[in-house]
Amino acid sequence: MKTSQYLTRFCVALFSASFYLSTYAQTTVPVQPIQTTPVAEMADAEVRKIDAENLKITLKHGEIKNLDMPGMTMVFQLKDVALVKDIKVGDKIKFAAEKQGRNYVVTQL
Repeated sequence: MKTSQYLTRFCVALFSASFYLSTYAQTTVPVQPIQTTPVAEMADAEVRKIDAENLKITLKHGEIKNLDMPGMTMVFQLKDVALVKDIKVGDKIKFAAEKQGRNYVVTQL
């Protein structure tokens, strides 16, 4: 085989490979990092009132670090009524809460 034929075939192969790679790169979806929500640290509390019908619970709680909130007594929204199915007034609990819009919501008990 002549050098010019070898060079021509090499250039065609190189062009084909670069075309394939550029097409492949354009059709693949870039990998996005997984978004994880940090796990909220559990805070101590005493249940003062439960209003399951309105998805509310009143807690006398200690410091809530993830909300930068000192201890106090306040009303929280409940993420799910199932959270309070086994809870009664006077129980000492640990809970996690987060701010959703203007509300503080209990997400775990």
